[in-house]
Amino acid sequence: MPPDTGPHSGRPSELIGRQIAGYRIEREVGRGGMAVVYRAKDLRLDRTVALKLLAPELARNDTFRRRFTYESRVAAAIDHPHIVPVFEAGETDGVLYIAMRYVAGRDLRHLLDKEGPLAATVATRIAVQVASALDAAHDHGLVHRDVKPGNILVAAGTDSDHPEHVYLTDFGLTKKSLSLTGFTTVGQFVGTLDYVAPEQISGRPVDGRCDVYSLACVVYETLAGGPPFQRDDDMALLWAHQYDVPPAVSGKRPDLARGVDDVLAKALAKSPDDRYGSCLAFVAALRAAAVGQPESPWAPPSPPGWARPVFPEAGRL
Repeated sequence: MPPDTGPHSGRPSELIGRQIAGYRIEREVGRGGMAVVYRAKDLRLDRTVALKLLAPELARNDTFRRRFTYESRVAAAIDHPHIVPVFEAGETDGVLYIAMRYVAGRDLRHLLDKEGPLAATVATRIAVQVASALDAAHDHGLVHRDVKPGNILVAAGTDSDHPEHVYLTDFGLTKKSLSLTGFTTVGQFVGTLDYVAPEQISGRPVDGRCDVYSLACVVYETLAGGPPFQRDDDMALLWAHQYDVPPAVSGKRPDLARGVDDVLAKALAKSPDDRYGSCLAFVAALRAAAVGQPESPWAPPSPPGWARPVFPEAGRL
């Protein structure tokens, strides 16, 4: 039997140099369980793009294909400076694809692995850009569900006052689509364990406040050098998200104002009702606490998405 050298085989792909849907693939830049991302050349417009190819089994599911098409269109309609623009999504030769702006730089995962904990000013600069992107998505009825350092791209900024320009990515392959089509099963959910909200784990309905929780886990890691909960096995980690009190970040960063602990504790509340009503409200409180200011009693209004139906997850523990 010939070796499997397709885009999802885990072996070096033979797609480099090939043309798919008007894009010539140049090199692989990332891969996950259900997709591979390539740097590619848009032959029609002569521009570099990030081309994500989804696992072939997804294209064989009619419900997923419909959801993918719909939600890719919604994502493409969001015009926001901190969301990676979606150029095109479709299907070719039995493979679903999505073409996005190619962002030169590195993701937050690589930045943290290289530099360790960030200064509070840098962490909050990054957080406010991600929060703005998430709230914009919520305004359009999209919940990200997988906010993590690997989905936060950090590019060069415009000047010394704005040294980073941050993009949030991975809206093209939605987590809701996977749960609706049976690609999550009993005992599973879509998300990354270090940053997953308690309601995602238990299969309760979710809205944008699950992104508040995940963003708080990311912010905690940017300040402390690791996520709030670190356990020896996955089940213990899932339990911690649902029941354990997160350790105070000031225990690892005594240089931080003590108010930062209170802000993170609220954003990491087990119940969505006890968290901040939006990602920007959380980051506004974080910035104030970082400089020793009391939290303002006023907060930005909750995004309109709160009035929309919440989305149940398929998987349950």
